[in-house]
Amino acid sequence: MKLKNLLLLLVLATLWGPSFLFIKIAIVEISPITLAALRIGLAAILLHIWLFIKGYEFNRSWTFWKHVTVAGFFAQALPFALINWGEQYIDSSIASILNGLTPLATVVIANFAIADERMTVERIVGTTLGFIGLLVLVSPNLVSGADASVLGIVAVAIAAVSYGVGLVYSRLYLIKEKPLYAPSSQLLVAAAYLIPFALLVEGPVAWATLSWGAIGSLLVLGTFGTALAFVIYYKILTSASASYLSLVTYLMPIYGVALGIIFLDEILAVEAIIGAVLILLGIMIANQTIKIPTGRKGSPKVV
Repeated sequence: MKLKNLLLLLVLATLWGPSFLFIKIAIVEISPITLAALRIGLAAILLHIWLFIKGYEFNRSWTFWKHVTVAGFFAQALPFALINWGEQYIDSSIASILNGLTPLATVVIANFAIADERMTVERIVGTTLGFIGLLVLVSPNLVSGADASVLGIVAVAIAAVSYGVGLVYSRLYLIKEKPLYAPSSQLLVAAAYLIPFALLVEGPVAWATLSWGAIGSLLVLGTFGTALAFVIYYKILTSASASYLSLVTYLMPIYGVALGIIFLDEILAVEAIIGAVLILLGIMIANQTIKIPTGRKGSPKVV
């Protein structure tokens, strides 16, 4: 079972990690909100076909759909659109590194929202290191006055916080739902309001003018980077802990950085490397993958 989970974890990282590369390719020809709407819509259709085959029954509870609407906005609609927008101005490798802030944002938000998720010494140290890493990432653009790049970094960082809000909200209100059903429903609702919003704001897609690279990237993002990734994510969750699943966060930036350098000729500055190391170190400390001495057994809670 451990070997199976490890293999699935590697597959999940392989599905999620390259997403930043495909976003970078697609965003040249497809507007940010439209790309998010199409990706979410495609994934929602595929996942509901899967749920239908598995025999899931339609949930008629108004409360359930109210919660998936809120969770879907913060966990899918808003962060997908922000990352798409941000990657117009920053490298895909930087976006993949910034996405690593999600677990740290989740820790901070959970401290205020969930009773048994209070801050510990490890979490305080980890989030502080992650924040310093973010500042190091932004520093070259602040010095040079590259406003667009700074805004791109801020957009992707806000997306990471939005993911955290969505995760905590789902933990509070959707934890008892069947695996995969709630996130699939989130995608369905998000597509229902994001597609008309994209049409209103950005207009219809000129499909005839799109390159095969853009269309292929969209299909990969919706099919593999979202739908199949969700199936594997919840498959792992049935036999492993959420902490184990968080290990995928350490693997994704490796894929994102490597693919950006190989296929897009991106150059990783020294500040980006230092920032990435600080962010990943912060995540590992916050998740207690790396232990820090506290002078006593366990970490004292900080209320």
